[in-house]
Amino acid sequence: MIEKDAGIVFNRKVAHATFLMGLNAPEIAGKAAPGQFVMLRVTKGIDPLLRRPFSISGVQGTDTLLILYRAVGRGTSIMSEKKEGESVSLLGPLGNGFDLEASKKKMILLAGGIGIAPLLFVAQRLEPASYRFMTGFRSKQEIIGADGTGIILNNNEISTDDGSFGRKGFVTDLLKGRIERDGPEGVCLFTCGPLLMLKNAVKIAAESRIPCQVSLEANMACGLGACQGCAVPASVAMNETYYHVCQDGPVFEMNQIDWDRI
Repeated sequence: MIEKDAGIVFNRKVAHATFLMGLNAPEIAGKAAPGQFVMLRVTKGIDPLLRRPFSISGVQGTDTLLILYRAVGRGTSIMSEKKEGESVSLLGPLGNGFDLEASKKKMILLAGGIGIAPLLFVAQRLEPASYRFMTGFRSKQEIIGADGTGIILNNNEISTDDGSFGRKGFVTDLLKGRIERDGPEGVCLFTCGPLLMLKNAVKIAAESRIPCQVSLEANMACGLGACQGCAVPASVAMNETYYHVCQDGPVFEMNQIDWDRI
């Protein structure tokens, strides 16, 4: 774990209210693994007071860390106004990432909205022919394209809630349709997105007996397990009562979590 001030290399808008920030942080970039995150402080003052967690979206070259984020509150709105040459305070890399060694021949990366962030890093580390990307957004204006991230997405299928682009419906409909057409044999699922989407994805994976790793999003005050603010209920099959997303995750095997109580 490294704490440092990182210079902003670029901070560009890639979709509606969505930005990609490049940070000069070679020490963190060199250690980061897909699924890990950083805690970021956007100002040197006390407003906002706390750091906020952001998934690592990839690494550019050997020294630039990529952070994909949506401007939804005060902290991220301040982030969106940052310019090249300014700096932010980083703590990371933190958490446990995806187990890429557990992947099967037919890898499916399933993302909902900004949940695409950690899966972009996964795609960056995989052979293009080894995975299929499925992404879901509310509308066409929120689609985060490969041209904005600089990461090529292989076989990317897109759904939108309102039908303004791609297939109308939820991204889990794409997953279900793909399994019905091609069968579940040899498939492995990595997913991140809104909780309802994750629950539906886990249900489909369980019914199809597909291995599934899930990246959970949670509010974190410290990112180190001290504040206890990111606890999620463990499955009864585990020898745990709760997991902490920051320390035990953010990536979990689907059967580790009690999805009925989360």
